[in-house]
Amino acid sequence: MKRETRHSGVFTRRALLLMGGQVALLGGLAAKLYQVQVVEGRRYATLANENRISARMIAPPRGRILDRYGTPIAGSRINWRALLIAEQANHIPSTLDAFSRIVPLGEYERARIDREINRRRRFIPVMVREFLSWDDMARIEVNAPDLPGILVDVGTTRIYPFAEQLAHIVGYVAPPNEADVADDPLLALPGLRIGRAGMEKFHDLALRGRAGSVQLEVNAVGRVIRELDRVEGVQGEDVGLTIDAGLQRAVIDRLGDESASAVVMDCRNGEILAMATNPSFDPSLFNAGVSQAQWVEWTRDRRTPLINKATSGLYAPGSTFKMSVAIAGLEAKVISPNERIDCPGFYDLGDTRFHCWKKGGHGGVDLRNGIKLSCDVYFYEVARRVGIDRIAAMSRRLGLGVELELDLPGQRTGLIPTRDWRQSKGKLWNIGDTIVSGIGQGYIQVTPLQLATFTARLASGRVVQPHLTRRLGGALQPGHNPEDWPPLAVPERMLNMIREGMWSVVNEQSGTAPQAKLPDPKVAMAGKTGSSQVRRVSREMRESGTFDSEKLPWEYRPHALFVAFAPYDQPRYAMSVVVEHGNSGAGMAAPIARDIMAIVLQRDPANRTDPPPAQLAEVKR
Repeated sequence: MKRETRHSGVFTRRALLLMGGQVALLGGLAAKLYQVQVVEGRRYATLANENRISARMIAPPRGRILDRYGTPIAGSRINWRALLIAEQANHIPSTLDAFSRIVPLGEYERARIDREINRRRRFIPVMVREFLSWDDMARIEVNAPDLPGILVDVGTTRIYPFAEQLAHIVGYVAPPNEADVADDPLLALPGLRIGRAGMEKFHDLALRGRAGSVQLEVNAVGRVIRELDRVEGVQGEDVGLTIDAGLQRAVIDRLGDESASAVVMDCRNGEILAMATNPSFDPSLFNAGVSQAQWVEWTRDRRTPLINKATSGLYAPGSTFKMSVAIAGLEAKVISPNERIDCPGFYDLGDTRFHCWKKGGHGGVDLRNGIKLSCDVYFYEVARRVGIDRIAAMSRRLGLGVELELDLPGQRTGLIPTRDWRQSKGKLWNIGDTIVSGIGQGYIQVTPLQLATFTARLASGRVVQPHLTRRLGGALQPGHNPEDWPPLAVPERMLNMIREGMWSVVNEQSGTAPQAKLPDPKVAMAGKTGSSQVRRVSREMRESGTFDSEKLPWEYRPHALFVAFAPYDQPRYAMSVVVEHGNSGAGMAAPIARDIMAIVLQRDPANRTDPPPAQLAEVKR
């Protein structure tokens, strides 16, 4: 009995100890559970969600660029791409090695990826490869467990339906560089592009939009299970241009293979309806990256396809400049419209002889015939009387040699020289410089856009400024009404004298450009030819009678120019055509201008709200 009592006591103590240990363990477990679930529950829930949920920013769709009728000339399409999130990759080099066995990566691409990983936060995705094919995406998805940190994403890429035809106006987009990303973290998003040229650059901020976000549920190896939430980015604003895309195509077609440019403007309000440069380039190549071979081909082309000749090409205006000299002479009252100046075919100043383009001369020439016949001697004398400073002042008032208020990057101002300019170079201005300036040669340099603006101001009598933006985000922009532009401050009677002279150039048989006459006898065009030398022609070459510029190498031939406006009685459209080394303004540039103006008048874009019929996009030569 005592033995049983003793064993019972031992059992009871053991049970108590065991129970106490169990209570202690359970208490500790309960305390830990309380700590985990209550005290630190929110933190662990956050960590669990971070492992389960992948939150990413998404680049916003870029706004479109449209022509005046709403036709897209820059838009976007779907772009499948592979991204790498550094913080989700166990070992980045191993992940990239595995990816390269599926979709090969070059050394340059590996270096770019490493550079971007090092300069960005580890949670920001880095582009590994874009423009993936369907087969590439399938192989990446199948091998996802071996590619930690790699995900396939869908974005957009820029497309240009009119390609080379509008490249110099629309411009192009390209990946941001380190300086760009430092200024705006949004630019670090994969696939996001920024405008590098043209309207893409000028309206870049409006076109970018605002970023969105997406939350994805992923498994332990990072495979996307489902999308939990998405906040779409705000698409960039659409930009509507003044350009008529159909007219632009027609102008490019008419320029053919010539290295040339042409600008068509609404001379009442300055809207640019077409601005063509030939040759051109495909802007979409910059989106994916231009190859070294392509870049070398562009830069070695003597016709300079990357340069917007309309806004950045500088040319001596030749005889198209004579209207500015004539108005300066009328305003200064050093000439009268009916005064005749004798042209024997040359103009002697001391021991220097300046030649007229017509070897036998024009005889007695007044203002109207001076323009009509493009008599050099007449304008040598007018320039001598007026002086270079007054010629320069009038030329700038008319839009030459100045920075125009153009909403397109990269325009050049050219040069209208003065005495002060020459003295700033450490040299004195002499009377011979004034003489050659009278026919648009010497130091004078202008752009085709300036020539079109110059012609528009002569035709309208208003200080119109060329512009390309018509709508921004749907809102009509200022400048589309003629009343938005101030008067030119040149008497209408003087402008009428110039216009009449330009009319006779085209519409009278003895004018310098009767071949520019429009095919419709009910509509008249006024214009002016110009041929500007790119090398000096010596007196001996001229007087020998054997000089023929057409036999010169292409790069030594004169540039061919023509400016015009129509209809003559109610001017609405102004234009300029410059054909590099085209030799003759009358023979080369004038027929091109005639054909372009004919289709402009048929399409009549300034008076349409809908695109004209397709057949009006063809130029009949």
